[in-house]
Amino acid sequence: MDESAALAMLAEKLEHAGDDAAVIDNLVITTDMLHAKTDFPDGVSHYTAGWRSVGASLSDVAAMGATGKGAVAVYASPEFDEDDLGAFIDGAVTVCEQAQTEYIGGDLDRHDEFTVVSTAIGETDSPVYRSGAQVGDKVCVTGTLGRTAAAIELFEQGKTTTANELFQFQPRIAAGKILGTYATAMIDSSDGLARSVHQLATASDCGISLQSSEIPVASELRRTASADERLHQAITFGEDFELVCTIPEEDADKAIEKTPVPVSIIGEVTETGVTIDDTPLADEGYTH
Repeated sequence: MDESAALAMLAEKLEHAGDDAAVIDNLVITTDMLHAKTDFPDGVSHYTAGWRSVGASLSDVAAMGATGKGAVAVYASPEFDEDDLGAFIDGAVTVCEQAQTEYIGGDLDRHDEFTVVSTAIGETDSPVYRSGAQVGDKVCVTGTLGRTAAAIELFEQGKTTTANELFQFQPRIAAGKILGTYATAMIDSSDGLARSVHQLATASDCGISLQSSEIPVASELRRTASADERLHQAITFGEDFELVCTIPEEDADKAIEKTPVPVSIIGEVTETGVTIDDTPLADEGYTH
């Protein structure tokens, strides 16, 4: 089975599966696993690993329009180094503080590969799912896309200071709370914009039309990718952890004005099909 088939099977078997987080009695809960080989390139500091691991779960909370209540993590490593473990905790604590929540602990384990399992809990009485998009809604995205693609290239070039800074993304908890009061559907872009809009379209039984000229490509990609490559990397590489949402046309400007980070209108919801510049957009993105 590939990832999409596995997720489809789980959605059929588990009542709360299928969105960025499960919702139980106004609480949202999500968990993520990150590995050294697939998620932490050579040069990633343990501070950044703590930040990014916990931030990934907080991003799922943000995509439900929820407020963060706390986060925990399992830290597994071949050995426990005091400096590395301390730096990891510092990164986890800092990202939680920036998301106005708290890192409250976790577990330690021996493992032959540095691995982190993070869990975040949030709260909302009006969660935003992936399944509510309506024809005519505007498709919006926070921030810029392509920071992680640029970071990976910089890690490969040995420019680890800048690469680590790019890896320390801001979970969009505050933005998600505001956008969630207007959005009909929302998802985080961890799998890339292209895959995210396909997931929204499938869940909402609709189409989505994007305009490439409106997609906010990260300026950092100018340092690492040619002009012809930038857009493709920005929409397919993934792991940027921005929010993608659909908002009724009459509410879009108001929602954008109130949101504390830049938000771009990049397209609209249609009857069928997922396109970019009126051309079919492939379901391409990050695969776990």
